[in-house]
Amino acid sequence: MKEIQQLIDISRKYGADPRYVIAGGGNTSFKTADRLWVKASGHALATIDEDGFAIMDRSKLDIIGNKAYSDDSAVREAQVKEDLAVAAVTKDRRPSVETSLHNCISYPFVVHLHPMAVNALMCSQDAAGKCAEIFPDALYIPYCDPGYTLFKKVYDGITAWKEARGCEPRVIFLQNHGVFVGGNNTSEIDALYTAIVEALEERIAGRLPEGAGGLPVTAGNDKEGVGNDKEGAGDGGDGTVLTELVPFIRQVLSRGGRGLKTLRVTSNALTLRFSASEEAFGPVSAPFTPDMIVYCKSHYIYLDDASPAAAESAIEAYTAKYGHTPKVIMVKGLGLIAAGDDDRNAGIITEVYLDAMKIAAGAAEFGGPHAMEPAWIEFIDSWEAENYRRKLSASKAGGRVQGKTIIVTGAAQGFGEGIARELAAEGANIVVADLNADAGNRTAASIDAVCKGNRAIFVKTDVSSLESLKALMRETIANFGAIDVFVSNAGVVRAGDLEKMSAEDMDFVTRINYSAYFYCAKTVSHIMKIQTAADPEYYADIVQINSKSGLQGSKANFAYAGSKFGGIGLTQSFALELAPYRIKVNSVCPGNYYDGPLWSNPQNGLFIQYLNAGKVPGAKTVQDVKDYYLSKVPMNKGCTPKDVVKAILYAVEQTGETGQALPVTGGQVMLS
Repeated sequence: MKEIQQLIDISRKYGADPRYVIAGGGNTSFKTADRLWVKASGHALATIDEDGFAIMDRSKLDIIGNKAYSDDSAVREAQVKEDLAVAAVTKDRRPSVETSLHNCISYPFVVHLHPMAVNALMCSQDAAGKCAEIFPDALYIPYCDPGYTLFKKVYDGITAWKEARGCEPRVIFLQNHGVFVGGNNTSEIDALYTAIVEALEERIAGRLPEGAGGLPVTAGNDKEGVGNDKEGAGDGGDGTVLTELVPFIRQVLSRGGRGLKTLRVTSNALTLRFSASEEAFGPVSAPFTPDMIVYCKSHYIYLDDASPAAAESAIEAYTAKYGHTPKVIMVKGLGLIAAGDDDRNAGIITEVYLDAMKIAAGAAEFGGPHAMEPAWIEFIDSWEAENYRRKLSASKAGGRVQGKTIIVTGAAQGFGEGIARELAAEGANIVVADLNADAGNRTAASIDAVCKGNRAIFVKTDVSSLESLKALMRETIANFGAIDVFVSNAGVVRAGDLEKMSAEDMDFVTRINYSAYFYCAKTVSHIMKIQTAADPEYYADIVQINSKSGLQGSKANFAYAGSKFGGIGLTQSFALELAPYRIKVNSVCPGNYYDGPLWSNPQNGLFIQYLNAGKVPGAKTVQDVKDYYLSKVPMNKGCTPKDVVKAILYAVEQTGETGQALPVTGGQVMLS
């Protein structure tokens, strides 16, 4: 049916446009005389297809409008839910909670959205008066609880409108909720939405900070994000508040069996405005819409004092009072911290709360913001339908490092890329840290595409630079709130005997393989100490990817072997120093990854280097070199990233060993 394709097209159009939809909100429908296609719960408009719509029997839906239900709200909503289930033709899809509303609007197409510009008006003190002034041909419905109560209010409003005007309204505004638009075709709906949003955006434009419209500005997706925002990191822009406070907050939120939280920090003109003082925070201290309650809950923390002690006290007091940890923390001089059960959840919280700040700013044009009232909040907080939406929004991700944030250096390609992919598959947020921006961005994007509730990002990093590593820490914390595991994988090889090895090559290998490991451990251990100080049961991990050449000398490859031997010495020494802080430090010593670029690159891989260096006596070809090395492995196989990750996971999961060098060599090198 062509109308269903039109419904899909318009749903995706608005679902993908942040001016109209955030956090997958809104719903759409199409109806004939006897059937209604309405978005099913759990399906995002941006990606919806035909299977995302519940098909309803309109003759059975019509009964709901005239049926007498219980006066008890909980009983009534259960009765309505049961009648909606009876009316469903597709029994495997739960219809939108607003299905009856879609049915009572007679236009074939109906699109219900919550554009920020609309809610700046709907969540204002003078919503009714300004709505009548700006949109005299629209129906305005004062706030009432969603579900059957709202349906009856709209149903009665449409009936009265028809009696007074002889026609049905095309636009229905709902206080503190959004807008319904009906049309005979999708072109009519497009025209109406464009006119509505543009008229309101013109009115509120001067109330919003520059750049506050459209996509939320969040860490990691904006050139002015926290990690590199001169005004966003606090303390003159050096990132001190970010790096000293946020990891501590993350671990306080996660301790006591609460599960690892993922944090996202947003510092921009909008968040700095509303976090400037207790008074500035006031307008966004309570929810404006049901969506805000579903994803951000109904109470939020403001920290005027950015010290860890003040944060801990506020979080524990909040948790004791409300029975759950806070989702939103606003910090003076830093901005917004969104705390989710995973990265996807943190992203939704960020979107929704940023939208609330824009609503508050825009509502100043219409008499000031009007938050939801306590009785409204209480109903939404306990409403089964909204708790069902919360459940659907939770990710299905899982794995042995679920919820951990892991940095992998040298992860743009080769072993590092493979390690990053395997760890992402086990539920981690991944930071691909590498100098190669083109490859690093491609790798992070491809990993991110298959993530579930977790996420992968790229941060350009020079591991031989302390300043670059500090920037890596800031960007990681801004995006995820913590660093649970640091995999020091970046490494280089320059093969050659004593006659051929240059001093420059020797120094280069030593700087990257040995000194840079020290730089990495020095920088990341500071962050990890903050986290372990907040949670006496928490352990963090530094894992160096070493080599079998760190366990056994390597002919004509002394620069590499020496740096790796030294790396194990660093691992043992770091382990002794950091053990009191519950930071484990271990090395994993892989055998040869023959399929990776380190070995197989036809221009400068180890096979060609070793052939040219004469490392394998009698070898005439690259294949001769490869056969020689395989013959030395008892298990007759090269090492793979999957093999290495199994060792990393062991090192991370156990709490009884530190300072170890774990061989993964197929038996080629055995510990004595």
